[in-house]
Amino acid sequence: MSPIITGEAVVLELRPASFAARALGLVIDAVLHVVLLVLIMIGLSAAGADLDQAATRAFGLAAVVFCLVVVPVGVETLGRGRSLGKLATGLRVVREDGGAIRFRHALIRGLTGFLEIYLTFGGLAIAVALFNDKSRRLGDLLAGTYAVRCRVPAEEAIRVLVPPHLQSWAAAADIGRIPDAASRRASQFIRQAGRMAPLSRAGMAAAIAAELSVHVAPAPPPGTGPDDYLAAVVAERRNREFTRLSESRGRNAETGQRLQRLPFGN
Repeated sequence: MSPIITGEAVVLELRPASFAARALGLVIDAVLHVVLLVLIMIGLSAAGADLDQAATRAFGLAAVVFCLVVVPVGVETLGRGRSLGKLATGLRVVREDGGAIRFRHALIRGLTGFLEIYLTFGGLAIAVALFNDKSRRLGDLLAGTYAVRCRVPAEEAIRVLVPPHLQSWAAAADIGRIPDAASRRASQFIRQAGRMAPLSRAGMAAAIAAELSVHVAPAPPPGTGPDDYLAAVVAERRNREFTRLSESRGRNAETGQRLQRLPFGN
């Protein structure tokens, strides 16, 4: 995953496309462009009887430029970094700062792509992509772009509940002083705990539990493990926030209804 810090100091986490995914998308696009070129050449051959040799060559050269340069540039510009091959593989070309590409980026990629993809049969693109961490081809290096994954598997939602033996303690505990940053760290740990090594999980759970215990009173019952403690605190804090927001929404709705009534309505 590639972290990017925008001008507003917002951290974006983008997944660079793998070499295999980029190669597959490139092959699909190249095949489509070549098929389009062949169809146009067949049409020119059918009309060749009415054209002299110089005109046929000129139209053939124009067809090559149109299919192998103009079409890729136009599709990527209008698709904001996506082509048919990238749609099929779930990829998108973005700038180095994570933003959508513009015409100049697509033009540089298209002109360079004619050299590294079609004139060298993909050899130059493969050689360059194999020797950088984001599988960027020469056109990406010159344009300041790279491909990212758009279709990322959604994480399964984890339902956090207060352990039964801690429900009475959690209901009476004072957890309102927990900082938002510490609460987010606890929530992220619970979501990622299943993918962590046992030793790392135990150490991190103990560290986060110790951080939260400074802001929680009274202490949990003796023998409470860090995992149960974090689950109880996170779940109870979520439940209280939900209750508070629901009550606030209800009061606002009631106030709105009163304000909408006529002052001397029947």
